[in-house]
Amino acid sequence: MGVRGKMIAGAALLVAVIAAGTAGMVSCRDKIINVMNDITDVMYREEQETDIMNKPKIALTFDDGPHPYYTEQLLEGLKERDVKVTFFITGENAEAYPEIVQEMHEDGHLIGNHTYHHTQLNAGNAEAFKQEIVKTNEVIRKLTGEDTIYVRPPYGSWNKEFEKELNMFPVLWTIDPLDWCSSDASCIVRTVCAKVGENDIILMHDQYKTSVTAALAVVDELTAQGYEFVTVEELLFD
Repeated sequence: MGVRGKMIAGAALLVAVIAAGTAGMVSCRDKIINVMNDITDVMYREEQETDIMNKPKIALTFDDGPHPYYTEQLLEGLKERDVKVTFFITGENAEAYPEIVQEMHEDGHLIGNHTYHHTQLNAGNAEAFKQEIVKTNEVIRKLTGEDTIYVRPPYGSWNKEFEKELNMFPVLWTIDPLDWCSSDASCIVRTVCAKVGENDIILMHDQYKTSVTAALAVVDELTAQGYEFVTVEELLFD
């Protein structure tokens, strides 16, 4: 029964109380109390669901991994916080640390393609670049049992013709705190938090201790501010 139905039922019981007189007053009163308590519970749950739906969403993404140590630390911290992110992995690192890729997948994170050797597209390597993506797709499929259509081209170099040729969707970013060249986690956190807004895609790397420390601090800070972390797929298409 919905909230409206419960309110009607409560009103009907109130009428019954009046009609029943003193003899039936106590029994009907208890029923009304139960119905009204149910209404309160339902309304509270609906308010909670509305609050969740209205939270501004952002996506935290990590390039270049997996790393044999720092990615594990990151996964543990994300699991503790019940946060899902997107990993753009290289094929060579995925083959070197397959168990970490499988852990990413089992934890519910989205896995995307970052080429096999972290290769940047240029005027003379289009075919080799495409093969890097194809090879990495095969690695991801082998390790997770699923295909990926998301690719983050290294350095953002991309050719839109590849989207049809490879059936891949490129994902760039809106915030780059340059975490890979900073040893100051607090500075990275300040940079992200000063720039962030709804629907932003944050670029970070899971290859460095400082980056992992900063990323988890960013999650804590922005969660406290009311943001919800989602995968890029959820951000772009939900």
